[in-house]
Amino acid sequence: MVHIRGAASAPSQPVYDSAARRRPVIDEVRTLWTHRSLIRLLVVRDLTVRYKRSVLGVWWTLLNPILTASVMWVVFSKIFDRVARGESVPFIVYLLSGVLLIPTFFGQGVIAAGSSLMGSGAILSKIRVPGEVFAFTAAIAAAVNFCFGLVPLFGIMALTRTPIPWTVLALPVAIVAMLMLVTGVGMLIASAAVHFYDVIDFTRVILQLVVWMVPTFYPIEIIPDQYQIFVKLNPLYSYLQLFRGLLYRGAFPPLWNLAVVAVSSVVLLVVGVWVFSKSWRRVVVKL
Repeated sequence: MVHIRGAASAPSQPVYDSAARRRPVIDEVRTLWTHRSLIRLLVVRDLTVRYKRSVLGVWWTLLNPILTASVMWVVFSKIFDRVARGESVPFIVYLLSGVLLIPTFFGQGVIAAGSSLMGSGAILSKIRVPGEVFAFTAAIAAAVNFCFGLVPLFGIMALTRTPIPWTVLALPVAIVAMLMLVTGVGMLIASAAVHFYDVIDFTRVILQLVVWMVPTFYPIEIIPDQYQIFVKLNPLYSYLQLFRGLLYRGAFPPLWNLAVVAVSSVVLLVVGVWVFSKSWRRVVVKL
């Protein structure tokens, strides 16, 4: 049994007992709260180090989704011009809202959280820092990037005179739900990537397929009716419906979409944290 205590002058320091029985999920939540200052510091580090040598710096956080959406707008605006009629919004608003939520927030967040343990191996092998802190930090950084991306989106909505409904006040619900999903999926991938790093590359391929199966830039109506069920079975479809409904439709999506978002976010977060906590003791030796 190993006990590490703070100095006598600081009795309030956390105590780590390597033989203590862990309570999955509960202990992880408590650990995140205890290390909230470290999480805040790591989020700032992730946001600044990523663009440290860039001329534009953190401005790439805003430009990246805009440039991606601009390229897709040039390619698809004529093909899917009718989507604006069905949505009653300009195609660029429809497109950028999808790009921000799915490829940017979900896709980049899952990859960052999934590779967080391998990227932090030098720290974890030297000092005792809970691994879940790094996975959660990566998910938080993805959420912050997403929130930054909302600034140009609202700017474009204002320039195109797209009405902004009162339901935007409920956007934090969609953001928190996606954060829970990204954290849970990211922890599952992180637990596997420690043993087989190829999991990260495999995940990138799967994410591309999953992203293209969600109507981020195309209307679901172009898919034959008998195949639309496969799109709607993708949980990300419900997240996108919730986000777009709150952003510019001025209404909540159907109840079944809300149920999918609520169940998938909670279940995947709990499963991800549980799997991560069960494998944590075997992780450090493999870094």
